[in-house]
Amino acid sequence: MTVNLYNTGVSGLLASQQQLATTGNNIANVNTEGYTRQRAEQNATTGIYSGGNIIGSGTYIEDISRVYDQFSYKEQLLSQTSLSNADSLNVDLGQLDQVMTFSGGAINSSIESFYEAINSISDNPSDLGLRNMAISQAKILSDDLNAINDDLNQMVKSTNGEIVEIADHISDISVQIGNINEQILFSQHSVQGQPNDLLDARDNLVNELSQYTSVNTIVDSLGVMTVMIGDGATLVAGSTSLSVGVQAGDPDPNQTVLSIVGPNSAVYLNGSSVGGALAAKYEFRDEHVAEVQSEMNRIAMAISGTINDAQHSGLDLNNEEGQNFFTDINTPLLEQSRVFASSKNSGNSEATVTITDISKIPTDEFMVEYNGTNYIMTNLTDNSTLDLGTQGSINSNAMDTYGFQFNEESGTPQAGDVFIIKPAHNSAALMGVTLTQASGVAASSAIEVTASNTNKGGASVEITNVSSATDAQQYAIDNNLAVEIYETTSGSFEYRVYNSVTSADIIPAESYVPGSGTTVQIPPSPATAIFEIEVDGLPSGSSAAAPEIFSIADAFGTGNNGNSVALGLTQEQGILNGGKNSFTQGLSISTATVGSAAKSAELTESTAQALFTQAYNRNQSTSGVNLDEEAANLLKYQQAYQAASQIISTANTIFDTLLAAVR
Repeated sequence: MTVNLYNTGVSGLLASQQQLATTGNNIANVNTEGYTRQRAEQNATTGIYSGGNIIGSGTYIEDISRVYDQFSYKEQLLSQTSLSNADSLNVDLGQLDQVMTFSGGAINSSIESFYEAINSISDNPSDLGLRNMAISQAKILSDDLNAINDDLNQMVKSTNGEIVEIADHISDISVQIGNINEQILFSQHSVQGQPNDLLDARDNLVNELSQYTSVNTIVDSLGVMTVMIGDGATLVAGSTSLSVGVQAGDPDPNQTVLSIVGPNSAVYLNGSSVGGALAAKYEFRDEHVAEVQSEMNRIAMAISGTINDAQHSGLDLNNEEGQNFFTDINTPLLEQSRVFASSKNSGNSEATVTITDISKIPTDEFMVEYNGTNYIMTNLTDNSTLDLGTQGSINSNAMDTYGFQFNEESGTPQAGDVFIIKPAHNSAALMGVTLTQASGVAASSAIEVTASNTNKGGASVEITNVSSATDAQQYAIDNNLAVEIYETTSGSFEYRVYNSVTSADIIPAESYVPGSGTTVQIPPSPATAIFEIEVDGLPSGSSAAAPEIFSIADAFGTGNNGNSVALGLTQEQGILNGGKNSFTQGLSISTATVGSAAKSAELTESTAQALFTQAYNRNQSTSGVNLDEEAANLLKYQQAYQAASQIISTANTIFDTLLAAVR
């Protein structure tokens, strides 16, 4: 009896000692990041049969386990992934917003200053100083667009560098988790009980991993964890650790891609859906920065193309057709840079893209694939497709909707060959001022319309487009151009274009509807139009004998400001998005879009932070150390320890009494 009582006391003493040690360990690690509260699981030992009864024989500590709720822990992981994604995007978009606010404002000021210089030329077309000022302001404008393109390129490079760093960090975590899995497996074979410190270390690594990517884990019966990231790609399987690699994009090397790399193979990993900070980097680079860069390129292209076209419509001080103010939007280098051929293409075909209509150019990217017979173009934004025709016979009209032309230059394509098209690519980077002489500013209009003094009614003739100033000038001189407008019968109207000296028809009488603004090409089809006029209004004449007459003649003069006025009007002209937006409107829309995205990211980050805090607190309420609770446990187990000591003391007294009785 005394021996049993002694054993019972010792078991209680040892159990209380382990309870005190566990509680003390919890208190010591109250500030240890990622520490999970531990609990000693105490059970009664099997009783002893004596005198027809089963008498209790004490207690023992069955296990020291972590107080762990897998559901609240997984909720914390998911919240951590969302928070890291939102936080990364918030920081990056904040930087992009600052760039757009500063650089966008500089570009807007440069546009204003350039047009102020052009408008000054309109006031005094022969002033070389004003013309030089316009060239200087054009240089500042092109420099500002070059600068913002450099800033955006640097953002892409920086983001790619961050992607590499994150991928390397994920690979390091993978190795560490694999090593811990191996240690846990060894400990299961060598000792009983849970390897709590190893489990905490592994959970801390998984928690860190969840900052960079979404994580799913499966733990087998031996405690070994399988870790999957993104859409389910395995990163760690037991002690086998895979790594995340980063490769140059194909065909665009700046669009780096991810893969899960094993000993003998690599599997593509979708960076945009991998979750966490890594997915935020891909979204920032491939959506937000790409959209802004495409818009800046499109604005640079629109400015260059519009000003250059206006130059060609007028005459400079030397009575010559105005030359390009800015870099031609269809230089061979620009045409080539808009097409990216995949390195996997088996053919040797080379292609270029020519801009045909600036107003139709989208910010979208396109993929052209040769299927063995035809080229099929896919809009990568909405996945719509166009059949461009066969090799050697591309249908140029098929791409009218988008304002560019895909050209085969050389070589032969093979089935499966792929090309990526970025219609406005490099326009901002390669924009420059090519006009060097002040006299080269085409301020004078080439031709002008003069109404006859005998005109009584409201008929009108306006020059709407000049494709070549010198050709238009010479054609008007050679053909003594004139236009007659009259009413043939009540409510029916006609016009004709003729030689005012010989009266020979250039365009015989044709009907028109007043108010419709009928466009007339001169010379008429099938010849290539040199310029266009618009016929409109209600003439007072009622027959061919009483028409309203307009002459079209050479307008050159050093004091003529007709073309500089027209050039100045392009500032407010709708050029972008199908003729809906001017340059500054397009710039403002882009800046506002980035600002809105940055504000939205800030709000999303705040929400994600609140959700993470809630999830973290829920998990800590179960797994975290509560000092008040541990202090109470410390007192309880101390008292139990003291009581167990009294049991041992009592057993000793009884044993001593028995020994004394038999002496």
